[in-house]
Amino acid sequence: MDQLDIISMAETTMRPEEIELEMVKIQRLREVLVRQESALRFMMDDIQLCNDIMDLKQELQNLVAIPEKEKNKLQKQREDELIQKIHKLVQKRDFLVDDAEVERLREQEEDKEMADFLRIKLKPLDKVIKSPASSRAEKKAEPPPSKPTVAKMGLALIKDCCGATQCNIM
Repeated sequence: MDQLDIISMAETTMRPEEIELEMVKIQRLREVLVRQESALRFMMDDIQLCNDIMDLKQELQNLVAIPEKEKNKLQKQREDELIQKIHKLVQKRDFLVDDAEVERLREQEEDKEMADFLRIKLKPLDKVIKSPASSRAEKKAEPPPSKPTVAKMGLALIKDCCGATQCNIM
């Protein structure tokens, strides 16, 4: 067996403080990705709700276009049913928007707490790690962005209903 085939963790050039810092960065990145996934799920739910509402509205418009005197009992019933379904979907979407806002505020609070934690945690490391590699380590010490751009876009799309599909439920 060749000596190059054996890799030992003891051969790493990183100090324990640097490893700990790297682990914090990886955990932070994981949190950002989870948030991004959540924002994408909100967007998908919103788009589906808007599509469902638009389909129901189109059917309702077709029924409303029929003169009242020409409508049979079944058509009038269907019209009332469609109005109720649309109302429920709009309420569901309103809940989704409210939920997204609560999530955004919670994430802001988490970001503030994490920034405070990192500021406290990284102060002692600045004193410990003073070497030519320290400038590189300081650059690495910056946490990833607090929120992915997609989350901000997602909230904007949710508030604007479906965004690209331009539904007019509001």
